Amino acid sequence: MAEFFRGRRLRRSAALREMVRENEVRAQDLIMPYFVVDTEDASFRKPIGSMPGQYQLSLQEFEKQVDAAVGNGLRSVLLFGIPKAKDAVGSEGYADDGIVQRAVRLCKQRWPELVVITDVCLCEYTDHGHCGILRTEGDTVTVENDATLELLARTALSHVRAGADIVAPSDMMDGRIQALREALDAEGFRDTPIMSYAVKYASAFYGPFREAAESAPKSGDRKTYQMDPANSREALREATADVLEEADFLMVKPAGPYLDIIRMVRDQFDLPVAAYQVSGEYSMIMAAAQNDWINGDAVAMESLLGIKRAGADLIITYFAEDLLARGLVQ
Repeated sequence: MAEFFRGRRLRRSAALREMVRENEVRAQDLIMPYFVVDTEDASFRKPIGSMPGQYQLSLQEFEKQVDAAVGNGLRSVLLFGIPKAKDAVGSEGYADDGIVQRAVRLCKQRWPELVVITDVCLCEYTDHGHCGILRTEGDTVTVENDATLELLARTALSHVRAGADIVAPSDMMDGRIQALREALDAEGFRDTPIMSYAVKYASAFYGPFREAAESAPKSGDRKTYQMDPANSREALREATADVLEEADFLMVKPAGPYLDIIRMVRDQFDLPVAAYQVSGEYSMIMAAAQNDWINGDAVAMESLLGIKRAGADLIITYFAEDLLARGLVQ
């Protein structure tokens, strides 16, 4: 018997390492987010300064971008909309001819097999930047939970009527999954899945996204409805509530700083688990890579492997399109 463990036996060649590899990132695991802008300028393609390689896109530019990505193996997209006008109740979010609704129709016409997921929230569409209806009492402004649920349900219905395969509520209002499920079922969309942003933290890692989606709150913050980063047991309470309300997927957001939460959710529930590698995670890797401080490709892949190893079945990541285009994920 050997005197010590010889783990290197299984590492001595690339073929052996691949044979015993426990986790891998596949094309079908990745979901690519896009920011689609309601504009008359068909050639509109605005770089997002804090997210190198990402853009706000007109519907026409979005079509070109997704067409190339689908050709490289992209299987699923997550859509965010930037409307022409905003108001206090986010009415463009649930308009039948809203930008996301038009983008969904385009996707299903052009690429019927592409899985189209829509973000269901009001923050991109409200003039105050919060995820729900505001109530003002004296100097106190709060987000009105129950009144917001009706508008979220209307938003989800408008997306599904346009052809969305999955709706993904990100607002973190209490009871939103039940509200969406009841509304969808009542309209005959019983088979449409809900991907819940079940465990969404009030994270500093969202900064670049708020530039991309033009969704920063005009005042205050989202700490009364998004989770405290210090809490983990609360994550299971939030996820349990969504399971009981008939969520079909559970999401943890952000991903990298919350690998322990991904593992907790994976161990506790048997639903598919998604993790969102958010804008700040992407931007930090890109910034370091552009300064030649790290190997950007290697770090991007290692970060995704870490998220998979923690228990995520699906990963929403801004790296998806590029990794597929260069054959780093297949």
